[in-house]
Amino acid sequence: MLRLASSSITRADLLKKAGIEFIQESVDFDEESIVAHDAKNFVYQATMGKYETNLKAFGYEDYPILVADTVVTSQNIILRKAKCKDDARNILYTQSGNITSIITCMIYQSKKLKLIDISTTKYLFDPFDSEDIERYLESGEWRGKAGACMVEGFCKPYIREVKGYESTAMGLTTETLLRFI
Repeated sequence: MLRLASSSITRADLLKKAGIEFIQESVDFDEESIVAHDAKNFVYQATMGKYETNLKAFGYEDYPILVADTVVTSQNIILRKAKCKDDARNILYTQSGNITSIITCMIYQSKKLKLIDISTTKYLFDPFDSEDIERYLESGEWRGKAGACMVEGFCKPYIREVKGYESTAMGLTTETLLRFI
């Protein structure tokens, strides 16, 4: 049993699919204060901020703690969570027909182990259909998603090539976590 210090439904689903028992509760961390020009540096700082905030709130003595953050980058641009529909549209067109890297950092802390992992999954997307983009934007599913990207949803039919784990792109590299717990 561990504490998933994240409100992400997708991360919770990944843990369930991996057969990992958990409770889910978290304290928010404001990522807007992070200044980083490198995607790996950004995702590490965001995850470390979440880790420190949630560690103060919960510790890891009763349950090991797990935090994670994900960032998307394409064309050397860090694509954060879209603030509005127009922002999401621009982010999606940046990825359309290009290589997109989805980087997830996770920190797991128990009494016996501290694991810090940064994993990357790269996708080569075919060009996105503009009508599909508009339907996706109307659905609102892009909200709260790094890079407005859903490789398990909207982006799936456009994947031409993938290198890495889908779980990394979905926000938690469960394959790595399972090796250690």
